[in-house]
Amino acid sequence: MDIILVIGGLVVGAVVAWLVLNFVTNANVKRRIEEAERDAEVIKKNKLLEVKEQALQMKAEFEKQVNSRNSKLQVAENKVKQREQTLNQKIEEAQRRKTEVDTIKENLDSQLEIIEKKKLDLDKLHKQEVERLEALSGLSAEDIKNKLIEALKDEAQTDAQSYISEIMEEAKMTANKEAKKIVIQSIQRVATETAIENAITVFHIESDEVKGRIIGREGRNIRALEAATGVEIVVDDTPEAIVISGFDPVRREIARLALHQLVADGRIHPARIEEVVSKVKKQIEEEIIETGKRTAIDLGIHGLHPEMIRLIGKMKYRSSYGQNLLQHARETANLCAIMAAELGLNVKKAKRAGLLHDIGKVPDDEPELPHALLGMKLAEKYKEKPDICNAIGAHHDEIEMTSLLAPIVQVCDAISGARPGARREIVEAYIKRLNDLEQLAMSYPGVLKTYAIQAGRELRVIVGADKVDDVETEKLSSEIAKRIQDEMTYPGQVKITVIRETRAVSFAK
Repeated sequence: MDIILVIGGLVVGAVVAWLVLNFVTNANVKRRIEEAERDAEVIKKNKLLEVKEQALQMKAEFEKQVNSRNSKLQVAENKVKQREQTLNQKIEEAQRRKTEVDTIKENLDSQLEIIEKKKLDLDKLHKQEVERLEALSGLSAEDIKNKLIEALKDEAQTDAQSYISEIMEEAKMTANKEAKKIVIQSIQRVATETAIENAITVFHIESDEVKGRIIGREGRNIRALEAATGVEIVVDDTPEAIVISGFDPVRREIARLALHQLVADGRIHPARIEEVVSKVKKQIEEEIIETGKRTAIDLGIHGLHPEMIRLIGKMKYRSSYGQNLLQHARETANLCAIMAAELGLNVKKAKRAGLLHDIGKVPDDEPELPHALLGMKLAEKYKEKPDICNAIGAHHDEIEMTSLLAPIVQVCDAISGARPGARREIVEAYIKRLNDLEQLAMSYPGVLKTYAIQAGRELRVIVGADKVDDVETEKLSSEIAKRIQDEMTYPGQVKITVIRETRAVSFAK
């Protein structure tokens, strides 16, 4: 019985426990379901909110794009309307102008008709008048016209003779003045001391074997030397001597020094000749500067501009009317110093003005100015004192003298230059003619160098191979010859030689 009661109690307890556990489980499940439903509702609300926000954002962007497109469309529409309005205005303006043109055309047509009628009437009246005049005069219109022409010819000839007589009288009155003006303008700047002494330079050699090396194979060395220096090299039977001929002393000195270096070195060929000539030209330029410095030191003149010193050095290679220009300037400076000392004036200024008075004869560009005025401009440019500039410019009475230095320089220049001049003007004209020959040829495009040689009987013109072809060289030679024949006065004949040379140079390394 007890066992049955225990078993029954256990069964009842188990049932109760099961019921309680089932109740608790159902409550938990229900609670979890409720919590899940609440969470789901929250998630749903959040998702809905996100979707709504995205929808609103997309709607805002879409509206923005729509507004932007609408604004662009509005702007385009405004532009189209504006263009349409402008086009309408242009069409209206064109229509108005067409109407005006049509009106003007109609007026012109009517006026042309009136003019044509008047012209016919006028021709008719003119014909009637001509017939009446012919009847009255007894001559035809052609005869009257011929007589009128003859009368006009006689009157024109009379007037022409009158004008010719007036021009001839005026020319006679001004001939002397014009002649003096021409003489002043032709003051020579590049010349030699005497035509004989400085037209040639004799280069002495140790033996006649050197002559063959100087000439080179088929004369290529001597041609290269003549082309590089612009002088004529005369190799004849004179023992142990070669003659360098040329009117420019600078070119002759360059040729002499280049020959000396080439003979001493022993390597004589065209490339070496050009190299040596280029170096010698630099040496001559340095010597010019050194000569200017030495002259200024010898005379006790200080503070000269470097360019003025270079111009003084160039005087060594120039002459004026047969007298060496540097020697003339030194002599004038010393005379000015002596005269200024006697008169109680500034000796240094007088000596400075005397040295610089002919500086206008040696500029690099040689403009068309009297050398006194050009020298004054150079002195002003390089900061010389006003009284010295005036003395330079006034020593040939081309400007007014404003200081006592000017008459002193003028007198001393005349004293230094007082020498017989029977031959000097012939030499001056000869040198000027050679310079004019070279300048005339240099005026053509493509010309690199020009050299007047053989006392002006030959003009060598060196042209650039890349600028002038073979056909143009013949044409250039003919043109230069024609210009020389038309524009210049010269004795005998002048041979024009145009040289065109092409070189290819490479180096093996």
